[in-house]
Amino acid sequence: MKLNKITTHLDKTLKLNQFADRSNNGLQIANKGNVTRIACGVDASLEFFKEANAQGANMLICHHGISWGDSLKYITDLNYQRISYLIENDLALYAAHLPLDAHPRYGNNAQICKALGLQNLTPFGLYNGSTIGFYGNLAKAINYNKFKLQVEKVMNNKLHTMDFGKKTVRTIGVISGGAASEIADAAEQGLDLYISGEPTLQGYNLAKEYGINVIFAGHYATEVFGVKALGQMITTKFKLKAEFINLRIAY
Repeated sequence: MKLNKITTHLDKTLKLNQFADRSNNGLQIANKGNVTRIACGVDASLEFFKEANAQGANMLICHHGISWGDSLKYITDLNYQRISYLIENDLALYAAHLPLDAHPRYGNNAQICKALGLQNLTPFGLYNGSTIGFYGNLAKAINYNKFKLQVEKVMNNKLHTMDFGKKTVRTIGVISGGAASEIADAAEQGLDLYISGEPTLQGYNLAKEYGINVIFAGHYATEVFGVKALGQMITTKFKLKAEFINLRIAY
């Protein structure tokens, strides 16, 4: 399969040109032009590159790429190590940051909402001019402590919770990754619960002062969903093996 056929489809599907993003989304490193196997992962790290290469992949799709603003202005040190490894092993690298958070079907947040059984999804959470999260409701209210167990199972990760809200929850907002400051948006929407990735001191103060329940399930754990969904879509459309490589990072 030609690399440009896959990347053109991804660019169009994810609507890359609609997002203002620090990430230089799209194809960041090319290979010689053909793709036989794809590996999907959260971070463009050497660990991910090496595991993907060992599994025989020659195209990598990730959420956090290696090109942010002018971060590749100098190809030295870690930049050199990463780029040289990709080129020497003929590995193409494709990245999608905010577009993969926000996508209503394949995105991290839509996929989390689906896994948690949320209905009537509505976009919320403005970041860099784009709405990247969703909120929705459960079919009926559920005991908050019981729902935490459900979230922990879906995320497959230990939770950090800030329990300042109602004893039962029904309306829930989700923004993956590092979005603690959006607790304010969730509270102002009148939501019972907000779910994100990384806890912060600012987040603690917001949760307590607004009186809202917040679950932080890990930056990594909340952002495996989008790349998994892209891999499944590619396998179906292009009949290529596209597997998720889980490095099981706890942060």
